Amino acid sequence: MMEYKGDFIIGIIGFFLIQTSNLLFLKLIFSNIPSLMGWEYNEVVFIYGFSLIPKGIDHLFFDNLWSIGHFTVRKGDFDKYLTRPINTLFHVMVEKLQIDALGEFIMGVVLVCATIPKLDIEWSVTRVLLTLAVIPFATFIYTGIKTATAAIAFWTKKSGNITYMFYMVNDFAKYPVDIYNRAVRTVITYIIPFAFTSFYPAYYFLTGENPLYNLGMTVLISVILMSFGILVWNRGIKAYESAGA
Repeated sequence: MMEYKGDFIIGIIGFFLIQTSNLLFLKLIFSNIPSLMGWEYNEVVFIYGFSLIPKGIDHLFFDNLWSIGHFTVRKGDFDKYLTRPINTLFHVMVEKLQIDALGEFIMGVVLVCATIPKLDIEWSVTRVLLTLAVIPFATFIYTGIKTATAAIAFWTKKSGNITYMFYMVNDFAKYPVDIYNRAVRTVITYIIPFAFTSFYPAYYFLTGENPLYNLGMTVLISVILMSFGILVWNRGIKAYESAGA
């Protein structure tokens, strides 16, 4: 990535400008109101920061899945994965690290660490360990959705737009679900469940309430989505026909 230093640096600057503008937007809102549906500024920033951690991990390790839906299948380049003695999905996932995702991950960690001292919470080792333990499962919610939607390309030759459509719903999960109407809450909780990548685990950390739902559902949904993604991927492999641009 450093071979094209200008592009690399502009990408980093662009990422931080986007995150900074989002935080400034929150600051502007809370400069005019004391709370948002009962949520204070530092609590919302904590949820926002927490949402960047699993997303950043997925972005770092599994972002190569985007290429499947955009051009790899359409150009016939997927053939190379079939000629090697390794699981195709695993090979695609580990083939490339998206280093610029470290900015996303680091920003999330910084925001979480910066807001924790300002939050009025009851500390316990159990709460901290459970919250840390659920982060990989929150990550696999992203990965499962990306795997399933990318695999559609095995039938359609291109599915990048479908992945993008699903993936962008995660923007709603950066904030408390209480601030949205019932329709949006239903979508991000039960249909495209990105709320379990951020809000519900973060809510457990802030309050210690209902770990069976806030954390248990995150684990359950991640297992279901990853299993579904692998199922669609394996079915797609059987339907795959080499193509070319």
